[in-house]
Amino acid sequence: MQVILHTGAHKTDDDRLLKGLLRNAEAWRHEGVAIPGPSNYRTLLTEALNKLRGGTPDPETRDVLLDAILKEDAGQLSRLVLSNENFFSVPKLMFQNGYIYHRAEERLTTLSQVFQGNDLHLFMGLRDPASFLPAAFAATPHADFAAFMEGLDPMRFRWSDLFRRIRGTLPDLPITLWCNEDTPFLWGQIIREMAGIALSRKITGAFDLYSQIISREGMQRFRAFLKENPTITERQKRRVMIAFLDKYALDDKIEEELDLPGWDGAYVDMLTEIYEDDLEVIAGIEGVRLLTPDT
Repeated sequence: MQVILHTGAHKTDDDRLLKGLLRNAEAWRHEGVAIPGPSNYRTLLTEALNKLRGGTPDPETRDVLLDAILKEDAGQLSRLVLSNENFFSVPKLMFQNGYIYHRAEERLTTLSQVFQGNDLHLFMGLRDPASFLPAAFAATPHADFAAFMEGLDPMRFRWSDLFRRIRGTLPDLPITLWCNEDTPFLWGQIIREMAGIALSRKITGAFDLYSQIISREGMQRFRAFLKENPTITERQKRRVMIAFLDKYALDDKIEEELDLPGWDGAYVDMLTEIYEDDLEVIAGIEGVRLLTPDT
């Protein structure tokens, strides 16, 4: 059985990805793909991992958890999909000790031990720190941004540091990533890949995010184009989506307001430039796959 773990990041899809998976769950159930509701496992897994705190789980831990999480017999499954943006940390503690998700390696190691013998695969969305850090800060009770960052200079924040740490601890763990900025174009692919189904297969809600940033006329024209061109590839489809968005975008749905003291336009642009350079570093990390609209 493959265990697919989606870990956010915080302030990326806000559980919309899980909702998209659940909309299709019944159609995939007979194929051995289980997508349980979050109430079945989020608190349960968190409590189990907190109790273990890096210790070695008992051999029966896996079966006990699966019995509580699943309605069906685990022996009939080929894939279990779990999603929890708080798996590594709650927002207010995400920079505890001065770096992002300091317990990520510990928690992933424990989960891999719980599901020893099963293939664990990590999925995660990233976000430009220029918008990620203000949004994450706003989701916490912190009144002071510096206290939230615990001494980390935003200019020194790199997503690549997190995945180097994870790969250093779990060198065999496959990691699939994407940028939140690209998610509307990749939505259908992300859902299909997490479920382990063919990229060409029809699913419910493949364009849910895209439809929120494009005008009604633009969406109607895009759907008409797909109907007239049913054999185009996913890559071609994404190029068409970008072209339609250039003409029919809902600007108020795309633009983000940033409100942190001292963050002027030049500072924000520099954070974005650093992020774009960091994405190239991430794409070069062994065992890490970065999805883009061009792939």
